[in-house]
Amino acid sequence: MQPLVNDRYLRALLRQPVDETPVWMMRQAGRYLPEYRDVRTQAGDFMSLCRNPELACEVTLQPLRRYALDAAILFSDILTIPDAMGLGLTFGQGEGPRFARPVTCLRDVQQLPVPDPEDELRYVMDAVRTIRSALQGKVPLIGFAGSPWTLATYMVEGGSSKTFTRIKQMMVREPEILHALLAKLADSVCLYLNAQVAAGAQSLMIFDTWGGVLSTPAYRAFSLDYMARIVAGLTRESEGRPVPVTLFTKNGGQWLEAIADTGCDAIGLDWTVDLADARRRVGHRVALQGNMDPAMLYASASGIEQEVARILAEFGPGNGHVFNLGHGIAQDVDPAQPTHFVDAVHRLSRPYHR
Repeated sequence: MQPLVNDRYLRALLRQPVDETPVWMMRQAGRYLPEYRDVRTQAGDFMSLCRNPELACEVTLQPLRRYALDAAILFSDILTIPDAMGLGLTFGQGEGPRFARPVTCLRDVQQLPVPDPEDELRYVMDAVRTIRSALQGKVPLIGFAGSPWTLATYMVEGGSSKTFTRIKQMMVREPEILHALLAKLADSVCLYLNAQVAAGAQSLMIFDTWGGVLSTPAYRAFSLDYMARIVAGLTRESEGRPVPVTLFTKNGGQWLEAIADTGCDAIGLDWTVDLADARRRVGHRVALQGNMDPAMLYASASGIEQEVARILAEFGPGNGHVFNLGHGIAQDVDPAQPTHFVDAVHRLSRPYHR
C-alpha cells in the first residue's frame, strides 16, 4: 500500500497536531451529485450499486474530485449485515429499506447466521480493496458499520420506523430475545469491521443512528454496552499505524462521558451539541467529530463561512477536532455549496493550529 500523502484526518482522531482542521461529510457520496445519480442509474438499483466494487469505488471517489476532503468513506450501507443474514432486504422506490422476514422471536434469532465477511460480504471487502488502491494514498479510507441496536431496529421493525413500537415492545417484554439478537450482531459487526481493516480501511466508524430514541438506562444496556464490546474486539493497528475508531450516536449528546468510556478514539456529534461543552466534558480522552447542521448548506457562501467560523471558535485552539456535518448531507443540496464549506474549514482553521 502507498504511504499517505494527507493524514491530517487520522492525526486529528488521535489528538495529534495538524496544520488545518480536517473535514469530510457524512453521505458525501450521494444523490446530491449528478454524477452519482448517473452511476446509480447505470447500476439499476441501490443494492446493485453497493454490490458492484468498481461502481462503489467510482461513487466513493466522486466527491473527492469536487472537494478538498481529508478522507474518503466506503460507499456501502449499514444494512449489509442483516441482508447477509437472509432477511430479504429490498429498497422500494421512495419507501426506504424493507425486510421480508423480520425478527419476531428467539427462534428467529437462533437461526440467523453470523456472515463471513470474505464470503457473504465479499463484495464489501472487494470494494474496500478497490477503493484503497484507487486512492493511491491521497487520503485515508474510512470503513463503517451500523451499531447493533440500530441494525436491530430495522430487523425487528421490518424496515424504517418513527415509533420503534415493535423493538421497544421486545425490549420491555422479552429483553432476553433482544439481548440475544444484539450479541449476535455485535459479533457480526466486529468480524465485519476487522475484515474491512484487513482489506485496507484505515479508520472505522460505527453509526448508532437510533440510539437517541432510548432512555438513559436502555441506551446503556441495549446500545452502548454492545458498541463497547465491539470496540474491545477491533483491530486497532494496521500497516504500522493506529486504526482510530469513532462512535456516533445521533441525539446522544447527553451520554458523551459514557461513550468516551468505551475506549473509542473519537465521538461523532450531531448539531444539537455545543462543542465547547462537549470538549470540557470529555477532556483529552477522545477527539470530537462534527457538527454543523446540514441545513446550513442551503445558506449563502458567507452564511456557511460564518457558521464554520462559529463552530471552530466553539471548539477553540488545539488538536482533536474533525469537522463534519451533524448528520448526512441532504439530497437536494446544490453541489456547489460544499465547496464553500470545505474551503472555509481549511482556511479559517489554520490560526487554531499554530
